[in-house]
Amino acid sequence: MCVREILYGLKDEFFQYAEASTDVLKFQKEVADACKMNYCGMYGKTWTCPPAIDDYAKMEKQLKKYKNFFVFTTKHSIEDSFDFEGMVAAKDEHTLVQNRVRAALKGTDHRVFGAGGCTNCEKCTYPDSPCRFPEKAVSSIEACGINVVELSRDVGINYVNGENTVTYFSMVFFNRE
Repeated sequence: MCVREILYGLKDEFFQYAEASTDVLKFQKEVADACKMNYCGMYGKTWTCPPAIDDYAKMEKQLKKYKNFFVFTTKHSIEDSFDFEGMVAAKDEHTLVQNRVRAALKGTDHRVFGAGGCTNCEKCTYPDSPCRFPEKAVSSIEACGINVVELSRDVGINYVNGENTVTYFSMVFFNRE
């Protein structure tokens, strides 16, 4: 089964989804550089976030080798816009969906990017030892210079889905030349 068939077979797991050519992606140094502000708290803590993957131009070149990408979201209710615990729980739920996608895609040529830094290990080995599970590691979409707000607009997916909700995004790059 090909990547596309697997992803569309999982569509009931997603709130919204879209597929597009990597030609529509805009990689922006400013987005990758925003990681240095550490809003998500992952800067300097994992092999999948800056400064470990500081070369966004190299990442762009690697990802442009893929012809297509598939982006999917999950939407979650939270108490209010200050419900940090609810947001963390929602991200954990999104990560479970993302992990099911990754498991279904095992053995295919693809690359997955998610919401925030990799959380596969309780404590990352960065920077002291190599990644324990490089085949499971997931970088954030923003770390490679993709603005998720613009991405959502470009592919027709909602970034904001109503009051007291949070939406998380993941991307799958596939169909490598």
